[in-house]
Amino acid sequence: MKFLFDDPSFSFEALRAAGYLAYAGADLGEVLVTCREIPEGDEAAWSAQWAATAARIEGIGRDALAAGHRVSAREALLRASNYYRVADFYRRDDPEHDPESARLAKASQRTFADAAPLLDTPVRALTIPYEGTTLPAYLFLADGSGTPRPTVLFHGGFDSTLEESYFAIAAAALRRGYHVLAFDGPGQGAPLRRGLRFRPDWEAVVTPAVDLARTLPEVDDEKIALIGMSMGGYLAARAAAFEHRLAACVLYDGVYDLHEPFTAVTGFEHDTQARWIVRNGKWTFGLSTFDDVAEATRAYTMAGIAGRITCPTLVLDAENDQFFRGQPQRLLDELTCEKELIFFREDEGGGEHCHEGALFLFHQRTFDWLDTVLGR
Repeated sequence: MKFLFDDPSFSFEALRAAGYLAYAGADLGEVLVTCREIPEGDEAAWSAQWAATAARIEGIGRDALAAGHRVSAREALLRASNYYRVADFYRRDDPEHDPESARLAKASQRTFADAAPLLDTPVRALTIPYEGTTLPAYLFLADGSGTPRPTVLFHGGFDSTLEESYFAIAAAALRRGYHVLAFDGPGQGAPLRRGLRFRPDWEAVVTPAVDLARTLPEVDDEKIALIGMSMGGYLAARAAAFEHRLAACVLYDGVYDLHEPFTAVTGFEHDTQARWIVRNGKWTFGLSTFDDVAEATRAYTMAGIAGRITCPTLVLDAENDQFFRGQPQRLLDELTCEKELIFFREDEGGGEHCHEGALFLFHQRTFDWLDTVLGR
């Protein structure tokens, strides 16, 4: 689905940014005027233009907050958080020593943190104990009653951030009466910038999150569902194979084996997407060459493990998925639990990776399934 750019990676990331307008994470006019100033494939211009838009919108939010306009402040700060994330996306040459990358990431975190108390439903910033340190989390509550409710545990994948989780899943869950505990794991968001890298045994990440969730009085211990986004479709599947206190699992989209798509990456010098995968992979895995990254992904497979998942599992698939095409069906075939696959077609607008640009359709199908499985 071409959107504003001929460059497939720019097109997809612009669609991803714009799609969050469904939950106040963007405004279409702001996306259009930002993107029209970015030449095809020009990553420096991409970062500069999105950063300028983010700063401008943040200014609106700060002025509104100072004047006591709560809703206006919230809406602007949420958009700014998304735009700062987008501005940082391609800055992967040396993110550990790139002060602008660090600034943009921190600005995305700060603007979201300042917007969170302005939401219509309660939000708490939490930390999840993890191997001598902590992982950042937000607990989004459907209401302030304290009533135990079905709760979604949510994490992203190869490049998503904790702040993005509100637009990707939490806002839709809250509308349907779910609480959400969203978090960044190693290799993601703030933990990555503290030196924590991806690991294949993701149950070591999810189990502490389940432990924490079960201590929260608002959480119905018998109705905790895990949702993983993008590469999180592998991570969540792996966790569910060993963490059996989950009532349901949603993989969007399903990932059977990470090694295969990583070894297929070619054209590093001339392809924006391939170049980004190489650079982001070296950073998030903590390895010096992409050959090392591709080799490390051999451990990221559900082969011989998928049958350990016992909770009902929903596997999503996208017709035009540029990363994991064919993998959701392979994963589904090896599941022995209660299972279902939902295929999103291109001609209905949901065929892109993670159904970007079709959030309402994605959320309708996903949460209708979850409602049914959890007996709501």
